[in-house]
Amino acid sequence: MPASLFLLATAVSAQFADLDAIDRQIASFTGAPAGEMGGAATPVDRRLRLQPCHAGVAMSWRTQAQDSVVVQCGDPSGWRLFVPVRSSGAGQGAPAAISRGDAIAIAVSGDGFTVSQPGEAMESGPVGGWIRVRPLAGPGASLAVRGQMMRARVERPGLVSVPMP
Repeated sequence: MPASLFLLATAVSAQFADLDAIDRQIASFTGAPAGEMGGAATPVDRRLRLQPCHAGVAMSWRTQAQDSVVVQCGDPSGWRLFVPVRSSGAGQGAPAAISRGDAIAIAVSGDGFTVSQPGEAMESGPVGGWIRVRPLAGPGASLAVRGQMMRARVERPGLVSVPMP
């Protein structure tokens, strides 16, 4: 009997999209895990029964304010979710450590390495807040990210970080 229950549970879970995987993709897209500043306000609702997405899931910001993420299945009859992002509202009273237009260093850290690149702050923010930044083109600039906007956490005046998942 336990083996048949396991097979039934496996068959049921294969019928629906993996919500944990969607949460991980959202965290990778926003640069912060669910519940933290800059990440999804909450994990995707576990009551959802989304069809598996065979064509892949695309992520985009709903607005330029980057207050919610659009998660869209690329299948012809795919689904779409709007996931609110936890803003740094608590830190809005704090003084800005970085102002819009400031020259900054963008640090990307991973398991045992850190790479930095010059950039420009596209908005102001306090230490611990999340802001939009743009890497500057230059001799050390990566072709993959040159000029593309990204979200980064303010570490101190002049320095932001982009965490690796």
